[in-house]
Amino acid sequence: MRSKRSSSGRKSAVITGVLLLFGLIAGICSVVPVIDGPAYLLKASADENQVLLGACSQLLMVAAYVGVPITLYPIISKANKGLGLGAVAFGIVAGVFIIIGVILLLLLLTLSHEFAKVGALNGSYYQTLGGLLREARDLVNHVATTLAFVMAMFLFNCVFYQTKEIPRWLSLSGMIGSVLSIMASLLFMVRFIGLDAVYMLLNGPIALQQLVLAVWLIIKGFNRVKQESEGAAI
Repeated sequence: MRSKRSSSGRKSAVITGVLLLFGLIAGICSVVPVIDGPAYLLKASADENQVLLGACSQLLMVAAYVGVPITLYPIISKANKGLGLGAVAFGIVAGVFIIIGVILLLLLLTLSHEFAKVGALNGSYYQTLGGLLREARDLVNHVATTLAFVMAMFLFNCVFYQTKEIPRWLSLSGMIGSVLSIMASLLFMVRFIGLDAVYMLLNGPIALQQLVLAVWLIIKGFNRVKQESEGAAI
């Protein structure tokens, strides 16, 4: 029975690690410079493949953002079922916001095609609508989605800090990184900062922690043997 629990925990650790790495890679590939830069209405339709690649990559992030909390739930719920359910809920919310972000990106691409037909001289309406869509996409991607997933990360790092399933320094760095990322999203939401170096700097720690956590889980797994031996001793 104990070997089965260890095998199950090992499998969950590897799946979680792979999903975290997959989410980081997909997140990097989801960046669409042609939309984020100037003259995006002219350039998006001309570089449609870049936009479609970004949309597909962003859609793939749903697997990681939803899959990580769900995979971790059986482990987290044993220590704190409420936090486990909260992490899953935030993960699902993040997945929904990702899909909304993809829809907004595709709407911007469609608008760019229409803008190319009418020309810049007759496109003031398209420019206004494009500005609104891009603003909505930024808020969905960098505020709503980030806040939801980072909250899920914060919750399961809290549980890991208590249970020592992973080293405490790793779970503590995840909690600190989550707080900094939440701060970045809120500051961006009120336009105190933009998508600039400060925003990236505040989000850097949580991205690094996710990378280290992913590698740790794939190589080391959860520290379940120690817990089981402690439980047997009690």
